[in-house]
Amino acid sequence: MPPDTGAAAWNAILPKRELNSSLTGAIEADYLVIGAGFAGLSAARRLSQLQPDARIVVLEGQEVATGPAGRNTGFMIDLPHELTSDDYAGESAENDRRQTAMNRAAINFAKMAAKDFEMEEEALAFTGKINAAATDKGLKHNRDYAEHLTKLGEEFKLLDAAGMQTLTGTDYYQGGLWTPGTAMLQPALYIRGLADGLQQSGAIELFEQSPVVSLEKNADGWLAKTLAGSVRSNKVIIAVNGLIEHFGFYTGRLMHLMLYGSMTRALSSAEVSKLGGEPSWGLTPADPLGTTVRRISGTGGDRIIIRNCATYDPKMTSSTAKMRSVAETHKDSFNSRFPMLEGVAMEHCWDGRLCLSLNNVFALGELDDGLYSACCQNGLGTAKGTVAGIIAAELAARSSETLVPDYHAEAQPKKLPPGPFMWLGANSVLKWKEFRAGKEF
Repeated sequence: MPPDTGAAAWNAILPKRELNSSLTGAIEADYLVIGAGFAGLSAARRLSQLQPDARIVVLEGQEVATGPAGRNTGFMIDLPHELTSDDYAGESAENDRRQTAMNRAAINFAKMAAKDFEMEEEALAFTGKINAAATDKGLKHNRDYAEHLTKLGEEFKLLDAAGMQTLTGTDYYQGGLWTPGTAMLQPALYIRGLADGLQQSGAIELFEQSPVVSLEKNADGWLAKTLAGSVRSNKVIIAVNGLIEHFGFYTGRLMHLMLYGSMTRALSSAEVSKLGGEPSWGLTPADPLGTTVRRISGTGGDRIIIRNCATYDPKMTSSTAKMRSVAETHKDSFNSRFPMLEGVAMEHCWDGRLCLSLNNVFALGELDDGLYSACCQNGLGTAKGTVAGIIAAELAARSSETLVPDYHAEAQPKKLPPGPFMWLGANSVLKWKEFRAGKEF
């Protein structure tokens, strides 16, 4: 597994939890799920709903909520959020409506899980989100997106500069576009709650720090080996996003991006007063390559999260030099937005893996007899990961019932250009778009 750089801050600010043991010895299961992120745990929950008597084993290569599931920014977005677009709108109204319906099915699935497993309120909050604009160009992006939402029949509200300052405490933004349907997660708290709830209900067996080192098909089904054990099963779901290439599938078809986030230390009561604004909110940038900002208030105190910078890296790793550069960029972005908090340090800076396909489709479906993929979430890991997990589980269980009726089988991810051209082209485009974002970055 490629190493993660920096602690998963969302998990680090939570109380310590007791880890599950790693897998030792040979066991058998009706279903094996590889990966305990949004896709893997959603697949496991859906399997347990469809076949409650089945033995479902989940293998997680790291500790729960320390991988990508604990490294995103926690937006479970319902509306179109096409990262390659100037204003997030998709290629067509029809497809955007279908994507929205699927995302909302995922949000409802998460809502029911949070209720059933009695998760804390901050794990999943229905507050909506705001596209924040710091420039005239950003305001135009918001107006264009508002026009698109009107065509889709979706609710929204435009905020002026005063409204944004009342919300955030800063005068950095000229306006915003609020939409109500996004669920805001404390992603590590949600993933931990989902994993613990599934285990406590007896629905699954979960082994942590148990990376799969080989997966082979034989006359008895599939055999997954870890460093110290193995699982034999006739049905396997691979839910590891871009790491599925390490299993030999979708080679040369998936784009691997590294994204970066930073989180402040807990603010003092005096700093909270100096900042003003509401205690919790989430801003996505009006320009997709701008800066995402969240303020949280709950377990771990009052904090601000900054997310920007993206690099294309098929190796899925970040160098020490890159992380130093990112940390400086995040501090600059923070200081420009919150000058009243001068001197507040970033306690955590981390990287996270993101997987895209050129044609914006999942890597989802049956790969071989009894082997299924729930991967490639195209930048919406919380919602689309949940969708992929649900669909893969329904396929594996041969279910005629579905929680995502708007899903239909998609084309394969397109092949990428040759490696050197892809690396140079993708990173050049990312740098150019970040430069063009201007003050939105």
